[in-house]
Amino acid sequence: MAARADLSAPDPLLRALADCRALTVALTAPLSDADATVQSMPDASPAKWHLAHTTWFLETFVLRDHVPGYAAFDPSFAYLFNSYYEAEGARHSRTARGLLTRPALDRILAWRAHVDAAVAVAMPSLGEDARALITLGIHHEQQHQELLQTDILHLFAQNPLAPALWDHPRTAPAALPDPIRWITGRTGIVQIGHDGTGFAFDCEGPRHDVLLHPHALADRPVTNAEWLHFIADGGYERPDHWLSDGWAWVKAEGIIGPLHWRRVGTEWHGFALDGLHPLHPAAPVTHISHYEADAYARWAGARLPTEPEWESAAQDHDPLSGNQLDTAGPVRPRATPVGDGLRGLFGDVWEWTGSAYLPYPGFRTAPGAVGEYNGKFMSGQSVLKGGSCATPRGHVRASYRNFFYPHQRWQFTGVRLAKDL
Repeated sequence: MAARADLSAPDPLLRALADCRALTVALTAPLSDADATVQSMPDASPAKWHLAHTTWFLETFVLRDHVPGYAAFDPSFAYLFNSYYEAEGARHSRTARGLLTRPALDRILAWRAHVDAAVAVAMPSLGEDARALITLGIHHEQQHQELLQTDILHLFAQNPLAPALWDHPRTAPAALPDPIRWITGRTGIVQIGHDGTGFAFDCEGPRHDVLLHPHALADRPVTNAEWLHFIADGGYERPDHWLSDGWAWVKAEGIIGPLHWRRVGTEWHGFALDGLHPLHPAAPVTHISHYEADAYARWAGARLPTEPEWESAAQDHDPLSGNQLDTAGPVRPRATPVGDGLRGLFGDVWEWTGSAYLPYPGFRTAPGAVGEYNGKFMSGQSVLKGGSCATPRGHVRASYRNFFYPHQRWQFTGVRLAKDL
């Protein structure tokens, strides 16, 4: 087990880093070396790679660049565990990460412990630039904590034994919610984007004005039970509700339901990190693509919310609320709590919007390698908002912009409807 940095130190940044690093290791604790090595598809990465890349980030951008005399734990790791930073040079192919049987998992954990200890020793002498990179490193690792869980889930889903990462007895499903109620949104000129208070990724700003037309948002996300009605009505069999690219994807891939849904006899079951279980009818539907979310919305006589509509509504809600990741253990979307107004905006499932992931007016990438973090991906992807059950609590806010390609659905992705008024 990798050692933690010294939590007795009074520096809150060091404590936050140590807690974050410990959670990543705890999430992988049930894995064997084989579990941690395999790559189930090009979009996913092995657990061992996530453990290593987040360590590479700290060693490269903090220790190498800001601690005089620091010597890399293993110079070959710079090639193996760079992700997409062109400024850092050549790197191992993303699609071949699952072939890295060496270094072994224990070697990666030893590297993590070495880097954690080096950062802890250096922390008192680090300047503001280095401390800002540590803060970025924490939020970067939190992103990988979510990817780590969804990548493990996708890997285990390929196994006919349907293994559980964490065995956990399930309680009786919650009662089905009332039909969707429509909550009128703001109209006119509003501001969105990060307001400059606390940490944010560069793509969340600058804050700027947008014009909202009369609209309403559904009071909760779409449920599994509602998605079953879509399937029963031929939702995956008729092209009339689908975007052309989406229908081509359905036919080419043989899509008949959300990812990780399986027929067991005559009933649908869902595979999650606690194994294969009957669907919870009241829980938000998850593991759906943008294509599926858009098709469902059209079928339901609605549409997807725009990013400004969603963010404007969420500014009045607590981003620390909802079903999010607190500790290592089984995660899955849960039924949205009963209540009035908009519910479940944060946690459970990332909610697809109808907005493209594009730069805000006045956006500029940061100088150097860290400037490659978000800006260069602003092409062909759609924005998701709100976080999921696998998102570390405290990581998201109303301005947070997640983004994926329209066909991708191995994340905890769901949908909340919108309509014009």
